[in-house]
Formats: sequence, structure tokens, C-alpha cells
Amino acid sequence: MDFVHLWHSLLWPLGRLLVSLAIGLLVANLIEALNWTRFLARLAAPIIRLGHLKDVVGASFSMAFFSGMAANSLLAEAYSAKKLTDRELILANLFNSLPTYFLHLPQMFFITVPFLGTRPAALYVGLTLLAALLRTVAILAYGRLVLPPLPDGCVACHLKDGDFSWRKALRKGLRRFSKRLRTMVLFTVPIYIGIHFLAVSGAFGAMEKWLSAHLGFLSFMTPQAASIVMFQVVAEFTAGLAAAGAMLGAGDLTTRQVVLALLVGNILSTPIRAFRHQFPYYAGIFKPKAAMRLIVHNQALRAASILLVTVGYAILG
Repeated sequence: MDFVHLWHSLLWPLGRLLVSLAIGLLVANLIEALNWTRFLARLAAPIIRLGHLKDVVGASFSMAFFSGMAANSLLAEAYSAKKLTDRELILANLFNSLPTYFLHLPQMFFITVPFLGTRPAALYVGLTLLAALLRTVAILAYGRLVLPPLPDGCVACHLKDGDFSWRKALRKGLRRFSKRLRTMVLFTVPIYIGIHFLAVSGAFGAMEKWLSAHLGFLSFMTPQAASIVMFQVVAEFTAGLAAAGAMLGAGDLTTRQVVLALLVGNILSTPIRAFRHQFPYYAGIFKPKAAMRLIVHNQALRAASILLVTVGYAILG
């Protein structure tokens, strides 16, 4: 493997990832140090009260609309400071799936429309949005059942700080950023490199081919629809869209069949890609064990919600 190939396939993507992580971590630390966390939490206060979630969860939820890394970094800081239990950390991370979805919604929609057309794209994106909303409702309901209620005024109880100073806050934020950045790099770099060489060696390709060869339970689909699922599993989402668009344009499949195939492909293909792309930076923000636990919970709930929406659409659509 020559240096040019190594640069483009590993070093440059890893460098961009580390820079993005550092920026997200710095923003999260400065916001916490500047005592803006409670201000941001006010935006989500009515929602988080329903689920008995803490103020830092509301702040993270608000931040996730513009930076998933900053939102997770804020949760990691709170977890390290023992402000969140294991259960609360998992619920908070799951709760951020809705704003994270909105963060990528424009890109998803504007990629899907050229392949499928407006109506099929709106149906597919709308159903995945419904799944994200269902996840949020489920998390709030579960939190309300298992977490103790918060005392009145808890979300805004730390808003005032009579000893506040910009210099002190910035010094505190930068000090915590420097400490956390070292830990982040220590875990992220070797994990990212390991996953890269697993991909180069064909480990992930073999895994995806094994999955594509064991899709017998999709016998209820037409061969054309099943091929869309296989393209998503073996290749990527864009490949599935290209196949779906070609078959939709040729009249081989109906809108309903295409949307169902894309939803099924979404369920089957996402977990592997989530591990490949999320684990390196999750392990840099959290610890590897916590990162794996968060990803497993996240993907399990995501798959369950999309499966529920898929079954509903198959019956009612």
C-alpha cells in the first residue's frame, strides 16, 4: 500500500474525524464552563420534564440539533462527573436520536428525491421521521416510569452564578478540553486504524456478503425488491437508491414496494455501518465499553422503531 493511497483512505479521513471531534468537544466544554448549559436546557425543559430527565440531558438534546459530537461530549462530561447514571446516559443518548435525525434530514431528502421522485422520497423520509418520533415518545414514557420525578425548578436551578467570570470559565473549559482530548485520541486512533484494516482485509465485505446470502426470510418480496435490499446491505444506501430508482422508472416496482424494500434494507444494513463509523468516535468521547453499550442500545431501538413503521406501512399502505 503506497503512501498516497494510505493518505486518502486512512490518514486524511482520520485527521478530519479527530478535528471534528476536537471542535465538538471544545464547544461542549466551553458551553458547560460558560454556564450556558441550563439556558439551552430551558428550550427542551417541557419535554424532558415529561420523561423525568435531567437538565444536562435537555442541554445535550438542544445541542444535538447542530452538533451530535458536541451533544455526546456534553453527556460524556456529565457522566464522568457522576451527574448521570448508566441508565440516564443510555436514555439521554437515545433521546438525542430525534435532533440527530433532523441534523441529517436535509441531506437525506435531497439525495433521495433525484433517485425516487418527490412522492416516494417523501414517503420514505416521512416514515423514517415517524420512527424517530416514536423512539422519542418511547424514551419519554420509559423515563417517566423508571426515573424519579425531578423537583420543581431543577432545569433552571443552576442558571445564576454570582462568581462568574469569562476568563475563569474559558480557562476551566480549555483545561478540561485538553485533558479529555488526550483520552479521546488515545482510544480513537487505534480503533479507527483497526477498523480500517478490517475493511481493507475484506472482513466487513465478507460479513455483508454472508448477510446478503442469508436473506431467505425476504421471500415475501419480489426478486426486484429483494435486490434493492441486497444492494443496500452489500454496498451502501446510494446503491440501493440507484437500483430502486431504475426499477421504479422502468415500472418494475410500485412506490409501495420500493419504500418497503428501502425500509427493510435500512434495518439490515445500518448496524454494520453504525459500528464501522460510530464506534471510533464514540470510543473517543466515551470509554470503549460505554461506547459499545450505547451503540447497541441505539441500534436496537432504531431497528425496532423502523420495523414497527415498516410493518404498519405494509399493512396499511
